[in-house]
Amino acid sequence: MNARERVLTALNGGTPDRMPIDLWLVPELVEKMKAHLEVDDELDVYRTLDVDKIAWLGIPYRGVVLRDPNEQVDVNHWGVRFETVQANANTEYSEVSHRPLQGMDDPAALADYPWPDPNDFDYAAAAAEAKRLASEFVTLGPWVSLFEVYCSMRSLEDALVDTVANPDFVHAALDRIAWSQGEMMRRFLEAADGAIDLVFVSDDVGTQQSLLMSPAAFDEFLFPRLKAWCDTVHEHGAKVFFHTDGAAEPLIPRLIQAGIDVLNPIQHACPGMDRASLKAKYGDAIAFHGGIENQQILPFGTPEEVAAETRECIELLGPDRYVPCSCHFAQADTTVDNIMAMVETARGYRFDR
Repeated sequence: MNARERVLTALNGGTPDRMPIDLWLVPELVEKMKAHLEVDDELDVYRTLDVDKIAWLGIPYRGVVLRDPNEQVDVNHWGVRFETVQANANTEYSEVSHRPLQGMDDPAALADYPWPDPNDFDYAAAAAEAKRLASEFVTLGPWVSLFEVYCSMRSLEDALVDTVANPDFVHAALDRIAWSQGEMMRRFLEAADGAIDLVFVSDDVGTQQSLLMSPAAFDEFLFPRLKAWCDTVHEHGAKVFFHTDGAAEPLIPRLIQAGIDVLNPIQHACPGMDRASLKAKYGDAIAFHGGIENQQILPFGTPEEVAAETRECIELLGPDRYVPCSCHFAQADTTVDNIMAMVETARGYRFDR
């Protein structure tokens, strides 16, 4: 099997020729891997390693390609401004420096805000990229979000307070956020004509210790809009790849009811996210992606510890309906040896063990 066939077989509950393995790497680590493997192109990193990369899709909006949430921009299409922060000598991150909805209170004021216009996306260019990548890889995109976008425009603290103190404002903003992205997603799916395998929906609903919002708030503000998105994705023959960090287990049944197909990243260090329990409860309904602990073991452990963690994830979350990957993007301080240990362990796993 090639990378595309292997991942699709795994996500659909079949038995591929070997265990698939995906890689999520921050830009600094991509450069480190390119130098190690002596290649010039990021996709050649995955080809050379013989990993089963799920390829991110970009879609240009007024000349800016929106590929994944970690890309550094000065101002995004929501009007959120960023500044570059130097974390250390070798690592940069983008942090929000201006939130355009902060200070607003009246839902009526949202009518005059310049929301992203679905007419301003270059669907032809995005569809051409999707078709090119889909000949070799499973494709993932576009990146869409409900509450994460609202938080970036409003601030996390204000957004959470709004769910109790100003629900009309939340609904009015989320209606516009959901419509703008929903229409963009629908047009992209139509233009790609089957070349989009997974749509990436990112909405963190968990913290390191518990839920970010109550189940009642999720039901009121996110569930109906998420379900509408899932229905659109399924109508076009694609699957929903849902990302939430943290202790999100109490909301997983609602996510499944809304229609998600793949859950990422399985942050099993958090309460309630025990891998064996998640597999037993939900393994017949959804596939899992991620799982390999990325706060301690992958960046700071030995290659032997990374290998043991990878095997444990495969045994507990798989081997069926599971694609091993780091739990979120592997960070810049992760060693090449540890990336290689993760890759080689997954590639060497045999389903008849």
